[in-house]
Amino acid sequence: MLETLFPGVQHLQNVHPLFVHFPIAFLVGAALFYVLAWIFPRPSLAMTAFSLLILGAISAAVAVGTGLYAEEGVMVSHSVRARLLETHEELMITTLSLNVALTAWAVAARPFPTKGRIFFMLFFLALLVVMSIGADYGARMVYDYNVGGNACSQPIDFTK
Repeated sequence: MLETLFPGVQHLQNVHPLFVHFPIAFLVGAALFYVLAWIFPRPSLAMTAFSLLILGAISAAVAVGTGLYAEEGVMVSHSVRARLLETHEELMITTLSLNVALTAWAVAARPFPTKGRIFFMLFFLALLVVMSIGADYGARMVYDYNVGGNACSQPIDFTK
């Protein structure tokens, strides 16, 4: 039934790609709403940001979990694994760790810290930078080395 609704799923090596975009969207959205809540101090903006931050943490945990589960079955050469996959894994686990810490801070000072707000936002910026770099490593594996599917034979040696 899943293949009928989503025929592209049958080409995936694992389910990880189905979950990776949610934390990106939720966390970028949360950052945007926190900036808006800082500029226009409205409780609804801060609560929206807080809610998106929590959804970002949950979805990041799912994305990291599915990635760790799928890691052994990913068909890549040793050089791609060493240069891209392991770095991607480290950066995304760091992203999740930063996300959990930031979420704990936001829960303690619900929904948006007033003391140390500049540090909260700088911490959030660091999270977004780490996440973006990690996502770029993931994209390189997918688009440069076809890690996500079976469009061409595997493994493809690392050349860049």
